Amino acid sequence: MIVTVTPNPSLDITLGLDRFIHRGINRVQSSLREPSGKGLNVSLALHASGADTIAVLPLGGPAGRELAGLAEAYGVQLRIISIDGTVRSNVSLIENDGATTKLNEPGPELGEDEVTQLVEEALNASQRDGWLAYCGSLPRGFSPFQLARAIALAKQAGRNVALDTSDAALHAVLSGPEANIPTVIKPNTCELATVTGRGLLTVGDVVGAADVLLQRGVETVLVSMGGDGGLLLDKAGALYGRAPVHRVVNTVGAGDSFLAGYLWARDRDLSRDESLASALRWGAIAVQHAGTLFPGLGDHEMTIQLGRVSAPEQPLSEASVP
Repeated sequence: MIVTVTPNPSLDITLGLDRFIHRGINRVQSSLREPSGKGLNVSLALHASGADTIAVLPLGGPAGRELAGLAEAYGVQLRIISIDGTVRSNVSLIENDGATTKLNEPGPELGEDEVTQLVEEALNASQRDGWLAYCGSLPRGFSPFQLARAIALAKQAGRNVALDTSDAALHAVLSGPEANIPTVIKPNTCELATVTGRGLLTVGDVVGAADVLLQRGVETVLVSMGGDGGLLLDKAGALYGRAPVHRVVNTVGAGDSFLAGYLWARDRDLSRDESLASALRWGAIAVQHAGTLFPGLGDHEMTIQLGRVSAPEQPLSEASVP
């Protein structure tokens, strides 16, 4: 069982257009409304692939009711914490060439009791030796300190904890005591550069920055690198891989599918090679489809390239700086 927590879920509206015109009139060619938020995206991907998962999230307001209805229509199990605030709506503008512009609302402010209920429900829904993933940004009222404490409580209760967040929340967790350090952290290259204060120009730079997190007590650092592939670093060393795709349609939510594929494999006690390969495959499938939701494994054929980092000097397609 894999349980996800989405402190700041959203109703995602994806608009397709030929080309985004700044300060001009943009005519929408397609429109899609989906339940979203990083943890919920992970659970939806897992559910679409037949895995047992529960999504824990705070919901309130009209957007919250719509989000719940959409998620339940997909059949995923939800544990809802009712809040006084209103769930945010996020808008993604997807151009025909795959270029993406996102407009994200900040989300509601949670009360202290609502945060406590969310953390307690996550523990109640998860199982000892199972996976509990905290994913996404923190809404107002849910402090980085509270996140660190939630991770410590989960570890004390015997959960394997995965974390996918950024900025102050990630800094707070990594700068705290070892009890707060999750089992797995999944940054992208930009988040990794920011949290370590290192510029990332090459694959070798990514390995070096990921090792900083390993030295702080993280068991596994899983880095999503977009078109450059993905990297897994643990005490056994660095494993690098790529899953080339012919055409990228939409990158929104691909990192969530990447994490979902990894957790799917880890929950089945698959090897580190199989776990990274699964993450790469799920991420590659995701970018070939419109919308933010994972379409399921299907019969997609692709070549997964795995191996040691044989060329650390290989430049990244997009450099990341702190």
